[in-house]
Amino acid sequence: MNTFSGTRSSIAVLAILSLASLSCLPEAEHRIPVSAASTTPDQFGDYWYQGEAEITSYDLEQARYGALRSGSAVTIFVTEDFSRQQQVKLDNPARAGNDAVKVLKLNSMRKFNTGIYPYSTMTSVFTPVYRSEDPHTVKTTASIQEWCGQTFVQLNRQADGYRIKHFSYFESEGDGEESVGDVVLEDEIWNLVRLSPQDLPQGSITVLPSVLHQRLSHDDWGPQEALGELGPVINSDSLMEYRLTYEDIPRTLTIHFSTDFPHEIQYWEEHHVSGFGPNAEELVTRGTLRERLMIDYWTRNRPGDEVLREELGLPIS
Repeated sequence: MNTFSGTRSSIAVLAILSLASLSCLPEAEHRIPVSAASTTPDQFGDYWYQGEAEITSYDLEQARYGALRSGSAVTIFVTEDFSRQQQVKLDNPARAGNDAVKVLKLNSMRKFNTGIYPYSTMTSVFTPVYRSEDPHTVKTTASIQEWCGQTFVQLNRQADGYRIKHFSYFESEGDGEESVGDVVLEDEIWNLVRLSPQDLPQGSITVLPSVLHQRLSHDDWGPQEALGELGPVINSDSLMEYRLTYEDIPRTLTIHFSTDFPHEIQYWEEHHVSGFGPNAEELVTRGTLRERLMIDYWTRNRPGDEVLREELGLPIS
């Protein structure tokens, strides 16, 4: 196992607020991903099948247009019952039969300003929990909103790879459709960290870079060769590090996560080029842990529930 230089010391996991509600998710299944040998079925079910979602806020330094911008990032991890055929959340999993697949959903949001105008981005990734039965991420979507306009991308799993549909207000990109074969999705790495770090791809691998990176850089669609490495963080007894380094594009993703289940993500960074032409610079986008809650957030939509945003360190308005 490789050993890396730690860029952060161990970050304490902050208090988890437990507000039990089992009305939105099915009863816990007594199974775990096959390679998560150190996790018991009860541990896995008690965390991921309790009818709540894990919400984590981060202080964000986002590189954009050759400069670092302060902002916030939020990740939401939650399990759902998904349709294999329609690739949407099932309304009635009990009636779906073999069409139902249990997924871990990640919703990842970033907000930051560039001068006078703001950016808002969101990426959603749907990865099967039991990968021995369903080894491939089923779906990925991403959108970017800013004052110039909007872009949207959707990847759908097919028998031999992924179909990519993308829409943009830029003439050079416009609306298009692509296909890629069986590759690792950079966007699914985050879910694999949470489900089973032992399954993280290592060595020389073929990867489709993150959709957000592609939209912000305006790179061509297409897989890239990369090196995946997993190892402990130096000077920390509680953190592991996964690093993805691309061979032909200036981009490296590094994720620090808790060694023990449920493998919370504590810190992440992306080394990449920001800006265009003479303003292009290699900079580092960073997310540093702020707060974390376990909560059935979809029921917390009444006046007064805004206080929960304060607990996450997020603005109310």
